[in-house]
Amino acid sequence: MLAPSESALPATLAERISDAQRQTLIEAPRNQRLKLLADAMALDEPRAIAALADASGLDIATNLEADTASLGLLPARLVHDYQLVPIAFGGIATPEIDAEHPPASFNHLPLHLACAWPPDTDMADWIRTFTPRPLVWHLGFPEKIHQLILQHCGVGSGSLEDSDEGYVAPETIKENEADVDEDAAVVRFVTDVISQAVADQATDIHFEPQENQLTIRYRVDGLLVQVPVPENLLRFQDAIISRLKIMAKLNISEKRLPQDGRINFRAGGTVLDIRVATAPTIYAESISLRLLNQKKEAYTMDRLGMSADEQAQINHVLDYPHGIILVTGPTGSGKSTSLNAFLRKINSVDLRIITVEDPIEYEVPGVNQIQIRSEIGLTFANALRSILRQDPDVIMVGEIRDRDTADIAIRASLTGHLVFSTLHTNDAPGAITRLIDMGVEPFLVASAIELVIAQRLVRRLCHDCSRPEPITALKLLDTMAILGLDPSDAAGITHLQHPVGCDRCRGTGYRGRIGLFEILKPNDELHDLVLKRESTRTLVQCARKHGMRTLEQSGWEKVKAGHTTLDEVLRVITVTDK
Repeated sequence: MLAPSESALPATLAERISDAQRQTLIEAPRNQRLKLLADAMALDEPRAIAALADASGLDIATNLEADTASLGLLPARLVHDYQLVPIAFGGIATPEIDAEHPPASFNHLPLHLACAWPPDTDMADWIRTFTPRPLVWHLGFPEKIHQLILQHCGVGSGSLEDSDEGYVAPETIKENEADVDEDAAVVRFVTDVISQAVADQATDIHFEPQENQLTIRYRVDGLLVQVPVPENLLRFQDAIISRLKIMAKLNISEKRLPQDGRINFRAGGTVLDIRVATAPTIYAESISLRLLNQKKEAYTMDRLGMSADEQAQINHVLDYPHGIILVTGPTGSGKSTSLNAFLRKINSVDLRIITVEDPIEYEVPGVNQIQIRSEIGLTFANALRSILRQDPDVIMVGEIRDRDTADIAIRASLTGHLVFSTLHTNDAPGAITRLIDMGVEPFLVASAIELVIAQRLVRRLCHDCSRPEPITALKLLDTMAILGLDPSDAAGITHLQHPVGCDRCRGTGYRGRIGLFEILKPNDELHDLVLKRESTRTLVQCARKHGMRTLEQSGWEKVKAGHTTLDEVLRVITVTDK
């Protein structure tokens, strides 16, 4: 059995980094130290963990599988704090036993522990407090260890543990009296849930009371993912709901009516503006959190997934002095992100740009951004009227929701302003008929609109684990028919990239998202059809005749390029008879 290292960093490695780097590393949480070491030594993580293993005399455990029987021996909070997990070493797990009356032979079984950082004596002493079994240490990749802890203990389980049985986290010894208080435990738990959502790049968190359980789900890459939670979570349900309402400055005694609020939350170096919405259900209040990181890294058109040809079409219109550019698609299709990319593209000191948004999802330096406040009468239409008296060159309206806003936006575009906005329609030509249905005169729509972009977001294949797999001609042709694509486009294709799943993508096979785009540039023939109030189908046929590439065609291009899969394209596109 290997003895735990006495120091936070083996001496042979400590000599290779600066004093400042060493101090930063020692003060960092255990699951972040490997990355800091890799950066300090200019290595990737696999080489850094190999160097750490060699210096500390530990082996690296791969293909980690939790030893669930042994996991029950240790307090969840100790497991979280020290980022360690009992593992089935060599594929052999500890046999299930009666925890209250374990056989004598059980205490002689070695306890294999994978940890994110070499253990110190305090860490070993705490573990021996809970089990007399001989300890065998292994190093593991921090990300995988963290995932195993969440999977088997649940997010925030260390916070809500019924009893720590004498264990006190090293960094909270001075706060012990407060920590054992239930209120403090709930505060920690809510913080853990939100912090984990930030780490998983979730856009929403849903707390959903069900019969005999409180379900928590994150929306990641557009899909809902159920979060593993502690077994005793139901006991704290009312306290968790009250904590969220207090954070959002809502009335905690009002449980019969929906309420809306906001939370300013700091997670590490990230400051979030969280929109909170409650809704009474038959069991308790359901609470939804929308996470908005206004200072997150902005997207460029290239990062959105636009091809060079698509960017050229858009850049040409962005240089226009006036007109309206519409981005359409359902909720969550990335419309605001695209508009933000367009604003950043044209942003300069000689342009006065004013936006009116709800909510403001990105902060753009040099741009005047206005937050809608309907409760005091600051609607899109009213804000837009005010903006026109502010001498703008470019106006961005977060969404055209009604006739009033549509009229003002259209007329602003005809009086020397470049206007950006969004609509909820299935395709690009549908935006034109939608405006006419709102009551805007066809001649105004035809004269004002310079470009319409319909878009969707599909999950991007994980670069670390996706691989080519054969696809049968029959399945490929069937899918092409469903998408309304020319079968000849699939000629000669026998393999397509396929999701596999790894630690980096949480086993889903996908990581991040990429856009599909349908770009409509109205021409004279389309202009005449708009004046005649022709149907969306007629407009689609005209646009395709003049070279408009549909969402389905854009999706097929992304599939051929290995960015996503046919299943993803089918999932996000509503196939209609075009």
